[in-house]
Amino acid sequence: MVESVFVDQAAPAGGDLTGLLDRALGAGARVFELAPGLLERVADTVTPQPVLAVVRTPQTSFEEALEGAGFVVVLAEVRDPGNAGAIVRAADAAGADAVVGCEGTADAFNPKTVRASAGSVLHLPVVEAGPAHEVLAELGARGLRRVAAVAHGGRPHTEAALEGPVALVLGNEASGLAGELETVLDEKVTIELAGRAESLNVALAAAVLCFEVRRRRSLP
Repeated sequence: MVESVFVDQAAPAGGDLTGLLDRALGAGARVFELAPGLLERVADTVTPQPVLAVVRTPQTSFEEALEGAGFVVVLAEVRDPGNAGAIVRAADAAGADAVVGCEGTADAFNPKTVRASAGSVLHLPVVEAGPAHEVLAELGARGLRRVAAVAHGGRPHTEAALEGPVALVLGNEASGLAGELETVLDEKVTIELAGRAESLNVALAAAVLCFEVRRRRSLP
């Protein structure tokens, strides 16, 4: 999957860097040293790490991602790539089988999404699909319970039915879930807050819900 690795000649030699380059070479990647200052000119961040890699984009279809999946995270118009990447990272950490980005959601392989995912987009199936209504209808037909996060008015998330096959649905950062999705949802849940904050960031809410699913699945 990793095709090429570029390393700054000025980077301090060390066990971590040497080990990384050895693993890259062992996996068949090509390694190139760049003159000091060149890496900063080609990277898309102001202060990049001393190593860059060219990685082949994973190719997984919607059908392949859902085959046998019992825990799916669905992004319905989550437009900020930082939020989308953080949700992918949380889903991966909690053991989700796949993440589905519906129409209007940030590109899973936008550089900011990839960075925010801390690499999880490369080893968890993350697929882009069509309109959320169609995606949720298909998930329901496959036997997944479609549970949507809402800021207010939902069932407390600790009481929701999350033990079986489930699809967690996260909506737009500003406007939440479109009203047209009501007919393809099985339940709406709300994370109860103790402080004065009105709501949680969508990525933080996703992390709370993903780990609640993980907790339920680990119960005897």
